[in-house]
Amino acid sequence: MLVLLAFIIVFHITSAALLFIATIDNAWWVGEEFFADVWRVCVNNTNCTEIDASYKDYSTVQAVQATMILSTILCCIAFLIFVLQLFRLKQGERFVLTSIIQLMSCLCVMIAASIYTDRREDIHKNNAQLYSLTADGRYGYSFILAWVAFAFTFISGLMYLILRKRK
Repeated sequence: MLVLLAFIIVFHITSAALLFIATIDNAWWVGEEFFADVWRVCVNNTNCTEIDASYKDYSTVQAVQATMILSTILCCIAFLIFVLQLFRLKQGERFVLTSIIQLMSCLCVMIAASIYTDRREDIHKNNAQLYSLTADGRYGYSFILAWVAFAFTFISGLMYLILRKRK
């Protein structure tokens, strides 16, 4: 039982780490001479431009930013509630509250990655002055980590739903 508990804790911490990296790091769309994410666009590794209100489709980028941040916060809250429930739940009860919060985190990261997947091309076309070199780009590792974090948070949310507290 202790091994299962350790696995669940490590799995949850891994999910949170993936969410932090995907949210913070600047590699959602990358190429030879540039990299871009939901916070800024950098060309030649030195010329970085912050994404702000003057940006066309800024509300779309803000939606991605907000849902990624919310997903990370919810994942951390779910971990804290899991630790509290370890000491507060009676024997045989399920970790339903932890599961619900973790599945909400899963939903948020899915929404963020889906919005970026769907709207990326439009964002790049509407802001051609920033994304002039991005036509030859590809999805970066932060984008891929966001989708991996989606899978991890979904699996851990289901694990918490099935898991019962034992002695």
